[in-house]
Order: sequence, then C-alpha cells, then structure tokens
Amino acid sequence: MMKFDELVDIVAKLRGPGGCPWDREQTRESLKPFLIEEFYELIDAIDENDNVGIKEEMGDLLFQIVLQSQLFSEEGEFNVNDVVDGIARKMIKRHPHVFGDKVLETSDEVEGWWEEHKRKEGKGHDSAIGGVPRSLPALLRAQKIQKKATKVGFDWDRIEDAFGKIEEEINEFREAVERNDRDEIEDELGDLLFVLVRIANFVDVNPEDALKRATRKFVRRFSYVEKESTKQGRKLSEMTLAEMDVLWNKAKKEPSS
Repeated sequence: MMKFDELVDIVAKLRGPGGCPWDREQTRESLKPFLIEEFYELIDAIDENDNVGIKEEMGDLLFQIVLQSQLFSEEGEFNVNDVVDGIARKMIKRHPHVFGDKVLETSDEVEGWWEEHKRKEGKGHDSAIGGVPRSLPALLRAQKIQKKATKVGFDWDRIEDAFGKIEEEINEFREAVERNDRDEIEDELGDLLFVLVRIANFVDVNPEDALKRATRKFVRRFSYVEKESTKQGRKLSEMTLAEMDVLWNKAKKEPSS
C-alpha cells in the first residue's frame, strides 16, 4: 500500500522535467475549479452514502491539495509538510481541553473559547459578521452570516415575526414584477431568499441541504413523468400542462417521492 510521502513524490515527478505536460502547465489559479469540483463530488458521495465513492473522491481532493502545495514549494513559499505541520499545531493549540488541562465540557464552550483565542491571536474581525468567505455558495454564506448576527442578538424573538417578514417581502417582490423592473426584481428576490434563510436558521435547518433535498425530489418526480409519457408513446413537448400535472400527481404518490 502506498504512503502519503509516495504521493508527494508522484506529484513532484508529474510537475518535474519529463513529467506530465498538463500537470506542468497548471497554476494556482487554473487549479481552483478542480478544487471546487472535487469538493462537491466528495459531498455528493457522502450524500449518497457511497463508501467506495467517498474514498475515491477523498483521494481526488487530497491530490489537489498536494498538487497546490507542490506549486508553492516550487515558488519557494512552503511545501506540503509545512501544511501538515501547520494544521497539526493549530489543532493542538485549539484543543487545550484535549491536549492540555483546560476544562471545556460543551460545544458552546469550545466555540466560545475558539473565538476568544482567535481574537487574542489577532485573527478576529472588527465586525460581528466578519470572516465568512465570499466564495461560499450564496445560501451557505447567508446562513453563516445570519448565525453570526444571531449570536449578538440581531434576530427575531418569535418565528411568527419571520413569517410576517416573508409576507412583506413577497408583496414587495410582486410589486417589482408588476413594474417589470429587472434590477428591482433581482433585489427583492434576493431579500425574499435571505429571509427564508433566516427562517431556516430559526428552525435549525440547513437551507443548502433543504434545497438539495427539494431538488432531488423534483428530479425523481420529473423523471417519473418522463418515463410515463414515454410509455404512452408521447413526448413531454406534445403534452399539455394539465396532462403533465396528472402524471406529476401520480409521481407524488410513489415511494420516496
């Protein structure tokens, strides 16, 4: 079985003289899409509970990390061993309740200590909602920003207040649509989505997971409609919406739909 150091050597050879032309041409910028792609492929495998796929996708993601580290090593910045050393030391430092004698008994106490520790290290943020990466998916970024705001008390006391805000935003969105103002439509739709994320936080539901679940459900039901229309010898484009609705309602009664 190959070891981590052997993978590092393989990547160095791919980038070295006589190595792979494709790997040799890559830059830290050109590799960013692959990092993102491999991350989401790993998430898909985890969602599908595919252990074989998870192992493979973890390997693909690890390769991207090692490859990026090799690029920085070639520039004389750092190498993959520096990456490993840095994260190992950080984990030890951030877990004094495990590797030291500090007593932290709950997750909330741990999170509170982390925030305090980061501030002492000068890694805190002036804003209570600072430190959330701009490159996160929009729903996830909104969720994290809102959770930070909630920690300092900027949130509704009752979910009923949030429901009232949804009605307000729907009305404003409807008015923007009626005026056919594209910029205003986008603005009001964003406000509506943002409130929905706040409600998701209120009921402790991950909005990203909720939307993924809804999308999977739509795909299953739409696939059923397609298959049933094919059995009837018809194309969806030849059917009326009412006819497709009949099949859709049947799809809703199918197991796992």
